[in-house]
Amino acid sequence: MRILALLLTMMALAGCAEEPDEVVRVAFVGSQEDLVATGLRLSFPAQRVRAATAQGLVQFDASGQVVPGLAERWIVTDDGSSYIFRLKERDWTDGTPMTAQSVRDELARTLGDLEGTSLGLDLDIVRDVRAMAGRVVEIRLRRPMPQFLQLLAQPELGLRPEGNGLGPMRLVDTENAARVLMPMRPEERGLPQQDDWDAATRPIAVTALPAEKAILEFSEGRLDAVFNGQIATLPLVDTGPLASGTIRLDLARGLFGLDVQAARGFLASAENRQAISMAINRETLLAPFNIAGWQGAERLFANTQEALPEEQTEERWFDLPYEQRVALARSRVERWRAANPERPAQVTISLPEGPGSELLLRSLGRDLRNIGVELVRLTGNVEADLVLRDRVARYDSERWYLNQFNCSVSQSLCDPVADRLVAEATLEADPAQRALLLAEARTILTELGGYIPLATPIRWSLLRGNMTGFSENEWAIHPLFPLSGAPI
Repeated sequence: MRILALLLTMMALAGCAEEPDEVVRVAFVGSQEDLVATGLRLSFPAQRVRAATAQGLVQFDASGQVVPGLAERWIVTDDGSSYIFRLKERDWTDGTPMTAQSVRDELARTLGDLEGTSLGLDLDIVRDVRAMAGRVVEIRLRRPMPQFLQLLAQPELGLRPEGNGLGPMRLVDTENAARVLMPMRPEERGLPQQDDWDAATRPIAVTALPAEKAILEFSEGRLDAVFNGQIATLPLVDTGPLASGTIRLDLARGLFGLDVQAARGFLASAENRQAISMAINRETLLAPFNIAGWQGAERLFANTQEALPEEQTEERWFDLPYEQRVALARSRVERWRAANPERPAQVTISLPEGPGSELLLRSLGRDLRNIGVELVRLTGNVEADLVLRDRVARYDSERWYLNQFNCSVSQSLCDPVADRLVAEATLEADPAQRALLLAEARTILTELGGYIPLATPIRWSLLRGNMTGFSENEWAIHPLFPLSGAPI
């Protein structure tokens, strides 16, 4: 019966038949290339497939909480600098036992492969990985990090010797537009057998589609869920009362703003880059989207829960009323015009396609005209002055935010001095001194003005009313495995 359902799924995805209820049909907003990406620089759809097919020591549940993966349990030493994991009794896909040494070697290899990525910068906190007696692995940190388990649960840290992971799902078809994933039985995952497993669970057929097509497929009943919708395409879905129960919104932590790609033209000076940020009225910018609880952001760490020292910027414009900010920004534009009478006060911008981007462009253009700056949207491969950055945070720490602007990974303006301070903070044992180093790095980036915060990220999803295994959360993490109906 299960094999027949899979075959019918493949036929239906090709437009040949109706899909059976035995299969959960999921689409991610994105391209097919996003879905099938491999390696360690993964798009969001590929991250979800990786997380479903290759567990790490720990993983995320439907609500974004950390739960056991290949480790059945763990302890944290009193000083918070060592995590000790007890592994489940399992074999790798080639039949060899999953030993502490093999897990240690695979995890160390993955950490090495991630060097040069923003996630690799986050993982600099790891001092070493050790295989201990029996099925025990220890990860030692350079200093305590309360959010370390959340970092360790990232999909890229799923262990895959020879490219093969240990579930909790198995990829059973990759030849068609959809990737079909089968939930692995509990006994295959080092857990007690469950007699009603086949009756309780369903395979998942995953594909990637443009937003318009995904919404159409959902509305016509050919999809059970759509994930990874972003603000550019939000107006395409009906957010009115009739849509309650199908549209779900994640008000996520992270970065939603504009990267300054080069210090040129009007944006050549930090004070002019700051003038752009001063001019933007975040309240009216977000109002057309009518999303309750969505808040604007003016500071780099607008939505982290960590207690951070106050920013010591030279220009304390954050605390000024909006009208005074506009007046200050306008005076800077007038000063630049006087020094550059033959050059227009113009800034170009690149935004994703979609009606949500049109709303953003309209509001941003109005605010910049208010200070005498013209905003011009560029399309195609032409490099714009400003580019939208829309990224959900991996974990709640100032280090994640600062690492996003490291010169080795960021497309925005950066400062190597800030990078050095963050690196020093990673090694600093004293919490007070560490906070000062990070605060100094933040001040440097704030005064640089290479990133203009707008708000926090938004992600939208569509779900059938009878769907289970989904929960909104601040990390916009929605694993595929719980959607299968698997109770464990």
